Amino acid sequence: MRTKVRIHYDNKNNFRNPVLWAWLDGTGRFEKKVYPDGRDDYGLYYDLVVNRANFNFKFKDELGDHTIWEDERNNRFYNAGLGGEIWCKAGWHNVYNVRPAEPVGHIKEAYQEIKDLIPQDNFYLPDTDVSKFETPSLLGAHKLTDGSLSFALYHPRAGRVYLGSNLNNFQTPGNCLACDNQEDSFIELDLYKGYYNQPNIWWTRVPAAQIDPKLSEIEYKFFVRGGIGGNERWAWDPYTRVYSDNYQRENCVVADPTNFEWTDQDWETPDISELIIYELNVYGFTDEDSDLSIEEQSTFKGVIRRIEEGYFDDLGVTALALMPTSESWSHFGLGYDPCSFMSIEKDFGDLDDFRKLVDIAHNHGLAVIVDQVFNHTSNQFNPLWDLIDDGSGPGGLYFSGSTKWGNRVATGRPEVDNMLIDSCKLFIEEYHVDGFRFDATHSNYLDHQLLYEIQDEIRDSGFKPNTILIAENLPNESDLNFEGYNGYAQWSDMFHDKIKALLREGVYRDWCYNTPQGLGDIFYFSKNQFAEHTNNVVNYSESHDEPSVKFEIETNEITDCNVKDRKAKLAMMATMTALGQPMLYMGQEFGINRDANNIDLNKVSPDPNCPEFEYNPFLDWTQRLINLRKKYGALKVSGANPIETGEFSWVLGPWLSEEEGKNRRLIGWKTKDKDNNDEMLILLNFEGADIKVNLGLTLEGKWGKIAALDQINDFKTKDEIEPMDILSVGQNKKVDFNLPAYSGFIYKKI
Repeated sequence: MRTKVRIHYDNKNNFRNPVLWAWLDGTGRFEKKVYPDGRDDYGLYYDLVVNRANFNFKFKDELGDHTIWEDERNNRFYNAGLGGEIWCKAGWHNVYNVRPAEPVGHIKEAYQEIKDLIPQDNFYLPDTDVSKFETPSLLGAHKLTDGSLSFALYHPRAGRVYLGSNLNNFQTPGNCLACDNQEDSFIELDLYKGYYNQPNIWWTRVPAAQIDPKLSEIEYKFFVRGGIGGNERWAWDPYTRVYSDNYQRENCVVADPTNFEWTDQDWETPDISELIIYELNVYGFTDEDSDLSIEEQSTFKGVIRRIEEGYFDDLGVTALALMPTSESWSHFGLGYDPCSFMSIEKDFGDLDDFRKLVDIAHNHGLAVIVDQVFNHTSNQFNPLWDLIDDGSGPGGLYFSGSTKWGNRVATGRPEVDNMLIDSCKLFIEEYHVDGFRFDATHSNYLDHQLLYEIQDEIRDSGFKPNTILIAENLPNESDLNFEGYNGYAQWSDMFHDKIKALLREGVYRDWCYNTPQGLGDIFYFSKNQFAEHTNNVVNYSESHDEPSVKFEIETNEITDCNVKDRKAKLAMMATMTALGQPMLYMGQEFGINRDANNIDLNKVSPDPNCPEFEYNPFLDWTQRLINLRKKYGALKVSGANPIETGEFSWVLGPWLSEEEGKNRRLIGWKTKDKDNNDEMLILLNFEGADIKVNLGLTLEGKWGKIAALDQINDFKTKDEIEPMDILSVGQNKKVDFNLPAYSGFIYKKI
């Protein structure tokens, strides 16, 4: 096959004697050197004729005996499908079958054009620039106050970009019928200088007059020519707020976030020390719930119904941690296979359904934390894959290797971080969320540079200083503490694993032992392990990733129903009283028995092996316990070292004397609320036998028992306390105390 092609080259690397070198390896190998045939306003051009349908080529600078070659990463490949004329840029491996556009200005100029048309409330126009050049990127699709539409795409390698939409019947070059008669309908985006003052942002604005008022919903995609996997193809907008319902096309949809009427104007995100977190999956929380209509089950509406009915008011939690709400590939699954980061999962409802959930939650005293999966994306439907072919590796600019869950997102790259931070800002501004839990943030999976930038761009910049930031950083790393009080809260791996080891009475996951060692560490906010402040810790004994306490202890052949029930309550009491922020997973309040990643709450029973143990008694006990934590400051002491401030002191522990629990699996401490002088005594025994201890000299006075594993009684007056529930300690005296097997107590000073 005889191929004739003109190759344009801009020679921006200023080769003095630029030569084109063409070759083909393998069968039919050939090599050919070509000198420029001329020059035009783009640069040099080479007319090449070869008996090959495809070949490799690159450029070199021949300087006598010395030759300077382009880097191997800039090797280019031509195939006959590109046509008879192509364009190349110095230092880029990309080949264009259309002359690449030149920048028409800076995106800041486009911003000046529309700045007075930007909605002021409940609207986010992307502007994150971690380089600090203050670039207003305008990325995404946005409806402006005059009815016009702004469209922008970040793409530093594209040759040309077009908007395909039902505004113009999706007409673009190569994607139209009778193109000679359709070119007037093409909507081409102009190239602007953006990040780092480089040409990388494509933008256009469609006037209101060109928008058919009969269109109830505006769908769109971008058609990218050059610099994209496959040379030219349709591309989804990484900034889309929602996708269409058509799974064959999966178009992006222009959404107006300003129509919702918020009623949470008086809401303030609580201090992290006030958090009692309830993790739930939107689908699993109400799936097949007979109390709800089919339309409400498995949706935002179902969660809204439960909030309005007062479920969480009664339970006492102060924050809902929603498992991923972004569009994901799986249908009604865990949600940890995201397709994009700005979007909302259609299976759960529409965008205003999610806004209503947050609005209603705030009106019921509940903060809302959403799960951001920034470490990987779905491998099935992945709009970012090969979107930008920059030669960095498989998947292009947005990816850097893989994880065990999917393609690893290239966190740490400024352009990628800008997008992810914009996602957080959008959820804060347009959905009023209070904060984020970031999935799998260990530095093996995610570059911590992103987390530092989130702190800087959202908290420190004043965008939302009180944003709740939680990292699932397992095992825990200390670099996310910052100055302690202002650091990330981390799911405490060591708290969870130690509690599970103690309760199953054996080794947990081949590394955590049920010995007394380290018991003090986990209850004193893991200070000797990774944390610098109680704000840095989220304590939990169950999560979506972990089996329930009852399930776990059965793996070590502990099957006695009463013992399992006591252990489940002991885990709950430990979680609610340890220094740091407590979290429970949906269903834990019932004492259910379930395996890890079981998100369908209505398909598990309290304990299939113990049918006599019902939901209600366990739930009632849990509600009372959580509300104790919510009510009393002495049960949520916070700080960098409450021992030094006199708010915390040990009473029992494996490191103390024989009479104070030496080498035993038990723990006890006293706390004091500085503001109202409430004092609490917490005693926990993980041993399978009664243990007699001697409570120390620091407990002088009378203490009323307000919680045990069989009952909780938050008395209001001394007269309401049964004599047997009063612990009296004389001055300079010690008191013998019997801790029953698998027991827990909370006493309040009276």
